[in-house]
Amino acid sequence: MIDQFLDYMRYERRRSPLTVQEYREALKLFGEYLGKKENGLSWLSVDADVVRGWMEQMLDKGVKASTVNTNLSILRSFYRYALREGWVERNPMIRVKGPKKEKPLPQFVRPSEMDRLIDDYQWGDDFKSIRARTLIILLYESGMRRSELVGLNDADIDWTAGQLKVTGKRNKQRIIPFGEEVADALRQYQAQRDANVPRLTEALFVSDKGLRMTGSQVYTIVRESLSVVTTMKKRSPHVLRHSFATAMLNNGAGIESVRKLLGHESVATTEIYTHTTFEQLREVYANAHPRG
Repeated sequence: MIDQFLDYMRYERRRSPLTVQEYREALKLFGEYLGKKENGLSWLSVDADVVRGWMEQMLDKGVKASTVNTNLSILRSFYRYALREGWVERNPMIRVKGPKKEKPLPQFVRPSEMDRLIDDYQWGDDFKSIRARTLIILLYESGMRRSELVGLNDADIDWTAGQLKVTGKRNKQRIIPFGEEVADALRQYQAQRDANVPRLTEALFVSDKGLRMTGSQVYTIVRESLSVVTTMKKRSPHVLRHSFATAMLNNGAGIESVRKLLGHESVATTEIYTHTTFEQLREVYANAHPRG
């Protein structure tokens, strides 16, 4: 049956040799599962519960959800063909749903690495260097999006209250507080900017020519700056947003407060950061507990 199905996939469905080999390997795994003594099943006596048992076994062995779903998809193709050929009376795959794909945890830079970058790295005293350091500090200490930072104007800073007015998605505005470190960095940056760059826009962050900075310019600055302290492949402004949220939760901030600071519509979006902090706890436990 397997060979006939694979020939069908190869010659009638025109699947590539690599795809056919992938089909063969997945069906071999399922056949091995059926052939175990405790199962003792044939291909023609399979029902949905049997398939679910195979799925659970794969997941228990640590097989990724994406791979499990691929194997199930191959099995669906086989049983559709088996039903068409009259080998089985019903397709056992109809009621089987694959596992949800794992959502990758957000990547973040550790606080110790951010401390080294902000406090210990030898930043220059020229406009570009001061602008880069200010961008890093503001993104890390506010959690704002790259587009939100690019859209900031000087008028959005309330120096007296120590807060920024940020315009987020769908033009929704929110207020983000800032501390002395951000205030000092912003004042130093503005002094350098006004002394060295023509004021052609009301934007807070400007290019060397005095125009509002673009998102790609901010991305490049952040990527180059983070390369000083981390070898992560992803070194974007969004990583600093992740780093902000993770640091806040690790230091006792409530998830609802973090949600408001990030500008999330739903707390469900913010909850992914609680998974990140749990993974940190798991790592600490494994390293610290004598039997962990």
